[in-house]
Amino acid sequence: QVQLVESGGGLVQAGGSLRLSCSASGRTFSNYLMGWFRRAPGNEREFVAAVSWTGGNTYYADSVKGRFTISRDNAKKSVYLQMNSLKPEDTAAYYCAGGRGSIGYVDKFSASTYDYWGQGTQVTVSS
Repeated sequence: QVQLVESGGGLVQAGGSLRLSCSASGRTFSNYLMGWFRRAPGNEREFVAAVSWTGGNTYYADSVKGRFTISRDNAKKSVYLQMNSLKPEDTAAYYCAGGRGSIGYVDKFSASTYDYWGQGTQVTVSS
């Protein structure tokens, strides 16, 4: 019912920036959460950032706090991840995810909270 498509990944040198986009199609609700997760080869999928669809509250993994910014444009049904000061350890496939709930009352850090997933976009940071 909801499809998510990521874009904006690519190759960048350490210290550089990228902006990932996630566009949603189909019906979404005002109380849907949107988040970003990432998975590097050999690693488990890890939480990166989340934003409430209506309130704009945001949460970040400690590893990206201060460098990444999640935002949304509800009119465009899109979510963005601005990534600055990129490090080689940020190299991963990044996935957009959506779920319904109140961000303050669910485990927004857990992948199981999210029902809809994009196919991912690769981010590679060279040193």
